[in-house]
Amino acid sequence: MVDNNLNKLISSGIVAVIRKVDPNKINQLVGSLIAGGVSGIEITMDSDKALEAINELRDVYGDQAIIGAGTVINEKQAKEAIAAGADFIFAPILDRDTIEYTKQEEKIMIPGAFTPTEIHKGYVYGADAIKVFPASVVGPKFFKDVKGPLSEIPLMPTGGISLDNIQSYFDVGCIAAGVGGSLVNSQLINENKWEELEKLARAFVDSALEARRKYLEGN
Repeated sequence: MVDNNLNKLISSGIVAVIRKVDPNKINQLVGSLIAGGVSGIEITMDSDKALEAINELRDVYGDQAIIGAGTVINEKQAKEAIAAGADFIFAPILDRDTIEYTKQEEKIMIPGAFTPTEIHKGYVYGADAIKVFPASVVGPKFFKDVKGPLSEIPLMPTGGISLDNIQSYFDVGCIAAGVGGSLVNSQLINENKWEELEKLARAFVDSALEARRKYLEGN
């Protein structure tokens, strides 16, 4: 089941990072993102009513996308998120207890790392993939260089991903990208421009899938 959910999570190449959005607008926002092809929806735990949002979104959209929790920094938060229905746990840091608990519960676990040593440790601890955060600090070349000796570890950039640079991360073999403010656009949300958000989501998904296809054809 975890493998199936992981494949579905990364199928679009995009995991939307929803942080501190008005709870009254999350349902419409997620509907627009999914309509645009996004397959992964992350609600960060520092958001207002995060657990309620995860629970509701999984009921409404659980058959269309993988819904999970982000910014999970300890085992306690992982327990709360999984109890609320989260199918995955994303973390900005590397915490062994959180990884092991999440895998014990048979959920997708993608912790954050920043160095080759942390990337390797996270994978040894049982993570399904590793989120390199903040990706904007190291850039695509870091991923290319790390994938030389650590080619078996699936990597996912998060932080500073935009339409201008997303393809460059797939060009070096990343499995998906976590995208925040450049996709979850606060101005469009505030103005209830749901169709424009759907179009923006589609642009991100199309860019990711095109770049990933070219990478797979060349390798």
